[in-house]
Formats: sequence, structure tokens, C-alpha cells
Amino acid sequence: MSNLNPILLECDNISKQYGFFFALNKISFQLNESSILGVIGAIGAGKTTLIRILSGLTSPTAGKIVIKGKNYKTDNK
Repeated sequence: MSNLNPILLECDNISKQYGFFFALNKISFQLNESSILGVIGAIGAGKTTLIRILSGLTSPTAGKIVIKGKNYKTDNK
């Protein structure tokens, strides 16, 4: 039996650190195909940092990102 909603994006313990400041600290979530993701939060919550990481404009300090089954850090280089 095939998976009707395979995982499109998986973020596992994503962190982004600038010096002693954490813009993101251990963020984890999964997004299935045909899903919609909204990113909301207070000013300085890390929304833009998350989008910059997912779009490849910056790299996470720690954690794992898998997009369509491919590891973001190793398969995109």
C-alpha cells in the first residue's frame, strides 16, 4: 500500500546560533505533501531565520533537514 501523503519536508532539532544568541533552538516538525504551512510568532521569534534556512540562504548551526528524502546538508552540495 502506498503512502497517500508522503513527507515533503522534515526538520529535526534545527538550531541557528549567532554568538551566544539562539535565533532558533531545536525546532522540529514534518510537512506532508499537499499540506500548507504557516509561520507565525512574535518579533524576533525566528520566523525569517527559519525561512532563510529552508530556502538555502543560510545554514543551520545544528540539526537535520530532509527535503523529499534528501539530506539538506550532504545532498545539496
